[in-house]
Amino acid sequence: MEIIIHNDIKQTIPHFKLGVIHYTGINVDESPQMLKGRLRLFQEKIFFDLENKKVTELDSIQEWRQIFKAVGCDPNRYRPSNEALFRRLQKQQFFNYVNSAVDLNNFFSLQYEIPFGIYDFDQISGNVIVKIGSDEDRYDAVNGRDVNMKNKLLTADDDGAFGSPYVDSKRTAVSFDTNNALHLIYCRPSMELNEAKKMIDSIANMFTQIHGGDAKFNVIS
Repeated sequence: MEIIIHNDIKQTIPHFKLGVIHYTGINVDESPQMLKGRLRLFQEKIFFDLENKKVTELDSIQEWRQIFKAVGCDPNRYRPSNEALFRRLQKQQFFNYVNSAVDLNNFFSLQYEIPFGIYDFDQISGNVIVKIGSDEDRYDAVNGRDVNMKNKLLTADDDGAFGSPYVDSKRTAVSFDTNNALHLIYCRPSMELNEAKKMIDSIANMFTQIHGGDAKFNVIS
């Protein structure tokens, strides 16, 4: 599989960086108590940190809102997934546990304050392209909505769009049956490449500590 960043993104967001991790032979299960406990404590900490603060005051949130604006997407109507998570916690709407992969993915997004996407590798067909969506791009999202992806950053394979730093599709969602996964990390464009590589390495190590298997990663810029 090749991951391709469309020229439109390179021109619109010159320092765009995407972390890519391919996991093989993993075991997705219910989250261990250690992860559940860390995630719960982290959510509570964020809730108290945001008591007298606006989510949009966070530098990482501001940066991703600017990216959405740059591609033609109104972040007040369609929020970056990292912002959506923080807004939920500000309302004390703590997460329901889904499975170890999704729960850890949410933990990472809170920890690094950026959008993440994790997908069942075996449900992806052909190469993956990261691009700006058109009217033809839409999918049944994990939030139960039919989402039009026009003017939104998205990932697509031979069967069409399946993921985004806005919301992901049901088609490629990770489940208890997933043995191989693709992890996409939407780095802050302002992050230095060496810093991004260290972050992706740390993410891959923690993920395989919980799920077993092997991980290969790189950063595309």
